[in-house]
Amino acid sequence: MTLEQLRIFLRVAELSHVTRAARALNLTQSAASASIAALERQYDVRLFDRVGRGIVLTEAGGLLVAAAERVLREAEAAGALLSGFAREPGGRLRIWASQTIASYWLTPYMMRMHRRWPQVELSLHAGNTAEVERAVQEGAADLGFVEGAVSAGHLRQRRVGHDELLLVMPRTHPLARKPRLAAEDYRAMDWLLREAGSGTRTVVERHLDAMGLAPRDLNVLLHLPTNEAILGGIRAGMAVSMLSWRSLRQAGRREFALRRITWSAKPRRSFLVLSDPQRHRSKAVESFLDFFDRPTPSAAAATAEIRTIPLMDH
Repeated sequence: MTLEQLRIFLRVAELSHVTRAARALNLTQSAASASIAALERQYDVRLFDRVGRGIVLTEAGGLLVAAAERVLREAEAAGALLSGFAREPGGRLRIWASQTIASYWLTPYMMRMHRRWPQVELSLHAGNTAEVERAVQEGAADLGFVEGAVSAGHLRQRRVGHDELLLVMPRTHPLARKPRLAAEDYRAMDWLLREAGSGTRTVVERHLDAMGLAPRDLNVLLHLPTNEAILGGIRAGMAVSMLSWRSLRQAGRREFALRRITWSAKPRRSFLVLSDPQRHRSKAVESFLDFFDRPTPSAAAATAEIRTIPLMDH
């Protein structure tokens, strides 16, 4: 049984005439007759009786009218739903993001999306870069936002922002006011590092390599899973770390010395959005990505802040 067979049946039932029904549906009389005959053969039932030169519904045909009308109404509603879904964003948008992005950068874009398309159900899950990459690969995330390069070459990657790491330490640290730090200074300090697999850790390792160092050359006290945990550790002692300047904007300036790297290449990184080209890209995904062609006012202000506000304290 097809929707087209039900449409033909209902028009024949309405007009009590196969030829007139076929003409109304822009079909040949033989096509309309064949459609009715196919339904009757499939279910071994008669839908119409011939009475004189006309036809009338049988008992089975009369029962089918109400069911066919209900089915076609549901089909039309489903079609309207899909047509609307193609024209405007709808449904769910599942976003995964690395912690710095999720905590300090992405939310204004999500708020903008909600104001423009409130019918889209947004969700955000924070993890490290490796976890976000895996979520996109496995289909748990429609979009994944990460800091820096990822290993999965088949994923589509688009640059949507940028970031820079700062050296953060207690204001009372012996090296807080030294103008330039060297490799021996790094070896002398106690470090707190983000966990392996995080975008922050990757950039720190790249910076250490530029300094002729590796993590094993440092006195690493703890590997911690969040920026907040690292800041808590620095508050508790004389340890140092490297974190995104975005995560430090709200940190107490009276507690920390924030050192912008001037003795080596600046530890900068790109923010990338990941998607799987093998999966359908919904209107919700496309509409959200459009916002990154037009940065939010708060994002533009934050970009200006790193250029204009002295972020080092020495």
